[in-house]
Amino acid sequence: MSTATSAPTRTERVLGGIERAGNKIPEPFLLFLLLFGILAVASSVMAWAGVTVTVPGSEETNEIRGFLTVEGIRWFTTTVVDNFVSFPPLGTVVVILLAVGLAQSSGLMSALVKKAFSGAPRWLLPYAVSFIGIVGSVMADSVMLVIPPLAAMVFKAVGRHPVAGLLGAFAAAGAGYSTSVVVTSLDALFAGITESVAATLPDAGTPVTPISNYFYNIAASLLLTVVCGLLITKVLEPMLVRRGVPTEQADDAQGPGAIEDVHDLSVSVDETRALGRAGIAALVTAVALVVLAVMPGSPMRNENGGYLPESPLLDSTVFMVVTMLTVPAVVYGRLTGTLRRFVQIPDAMAAAVRDMAPFIVLAFVLGQFIALFTWTRVGTWMAVAGASGLESLNFTGFEAIVGFVLLATVLNLFITSGSSMWTIMAAVFVPLFALLGYEPAFVQAAFRAGDSATQILTPLNPYIVVVLGMLRRYEPQAGLGTLISRFLPFTVCFWIAWMALLTLWFVLDLPLGPGQYSRL
Repeated sequence: MSTATSAPTRTERVLGGIERAGNKIPEPFLLFLLLFGILAVASSVMAWAGVTVTVPGSEETNEIRGFLTVEGIRWFTTTVVDNFVSFPPLGTVVVILLAVGLAQSSGLMSALVKKAFSGAPRWLLPYAVSFIGIVGSVMADSVMLVIPPLAAMVFKAVGRHPVAGLLGAFAAAGAGYSTSVVVTSLDALFAGITESVAATLPDAGTPVTPISNYFYNIAASLLLTVVCGLLITKVLEPMLVRRGVPTEQADDAQGPGAIEDVHDLSVSVDETRALGRAGIAALVTAVALVVLAVMPGSPMRNENGGYLPESPLLDSTVFMVVTMLTVPAVVYGRLTGTLRRFVQIPDAMAAAVRDMAPFIVLAFVLGQFIALFTWTRVGTWMAVAGASGLESLNFTGFEAIVGFVLLATVLNLFITSGSSMWTIMAAVFVPLFALLGYEPAFVQAAFRAGDSATQILTPLNPYIVVVLGMLRRYEPQAGLGTLISRFLPFTVCFWIAWMALLTLWFVLDLPLGPGQYSRL
C-alpha cells in the first residue's frame, strides 16, 4: 500500500535534487573500496613527500605511513582479519541484534510498544520518539539499533508513516548523540580527556567532571527534542506522504533490521499479565546489575576502586543492554508460549543475524578503510592541520568558538569517533582557549555542538548502512542520497539550535554545570 502523492514544495524539490545527486554515489561496498584506493595512493604520496604530524602536547613527531610501501603491504596482509574482527561497530551490531531478535520473536517488543503508547496523543508521538532517541545515548551506540525500528512500529500502529518514525528516531539518536538529560559514559570519557589536558596548564580553571556540562546538556536535550519533533511533523512526514513512500514493507525487501508491523495498540489480558511478569524480571535484573556495580570489591570498578574516568562499568553498556532485553524477553516468551522450547531462543537469534548479512559483508571493507585511515595517521594529520589553520587566524572573541565548532563539524564527517577526535582537538584548543579566558568545560561544551549534527550525514558512520537497510524494507530503491536528503534538514536545524544555545549560554554567562561557567 502507498500513500497518495501531491505536488512537492520548493524545499522538497531542492532535497529531491540532493537525493538524485546523492544516489549517484556508488553502493556502500564499492564506495569504500574506492575510498580505500584513494587513501592508499594519497597516504603513499604523503609518505614519499616526508609529511609528518605532531599532536600538540606530545614531543614525538610521527611520519605519515604509506600503503604502497613495503611496510604498508606487510601491515595489510598480516592484519586484514584483525581489521575486520576488531571493527568496533561489528561486535556491537551483532550482539545487540541477537537480543533484539529474541525480544521481537517473543512478542515483547510489540507488547511493550503498544502498552507504552496506547494512551499517548497522536500529535505527541514525534516528540516522544525524539526525546527517547536523544536521551537514549545512555545506551551508547545501541540506541541507533534499538530505537528506530521501535519508532517505526509505533508510528505504524497509530496510523502515522512508519518511515517518519524510523528516520526521525535515527536522526534524534545520531544528531543528538552528544547530549542527554542523564549523565552517560560519554560525559565521563569527554571529561577525562579534557581534565587530562587542563591539568597541564598554569591556570587549569575549574576541574572538569562528568557533570560539568550537565545543565547545558539538559537544555540541549529539551531544545533538540522540540526541534526534532517539529521536523518530523512539519517536514519529514508530509514529504513522505506527498512522495507516496510506501507504508508497508516490501515482501522481497533486502537488508538488515527486520521491522515488526503493529497494526493496532490493543493488548490482551494474557499479554498484559506476561508483560507485568517481564517487567518484574527486568526490575530484578536491573537491581542485580546495580548491586554488582556498587558492592565492595566490585569487578565493575577500576583499579582505584572507582568508576571514573575509566572502568569496566563504563565499558559494559552493551552487556547491560543485552541483559535487560534478553531476560524479560525469555520470561515474556515462556508465559505467552512464543518461546516454549529452548531451541526457539537460538533460532530467534539466528534469524536476526541472517538479516544482518549485508551489513557484515560491508563491515569487512569498512573495517579495512577505517584501519588504514588510522594506521597511515592521515586522520590525525587532518585534525592537527585543521586545528593549526584555525589557530593561525588569531580569532580572540566568540568568533573563535564559532570557528572551532565549524571545524569539529567538518572533521566529524571523517572521524566519527567523538573520543578520538576530542583527544586530538582538546590538546590544541583547551590550552588555546584557556589563554583567551575560556573554561575547559566550555570548550568541551562547544565541541559537543560540532560532534553531533553531521553524524547522520557521513557514510563513515556504520549505522547509516544499518538504517539504510531498514529503509529499503519500505523503499527497495533507496540509496545513500535518499538518507542524506532526508537527514539534511535535521543536520542544519540541529546545528543552528546547538549554536543558538551555546551563544545564549555565553552571552548570559549561565552555568554549564555545578560551579562551571564559560569564562575563567
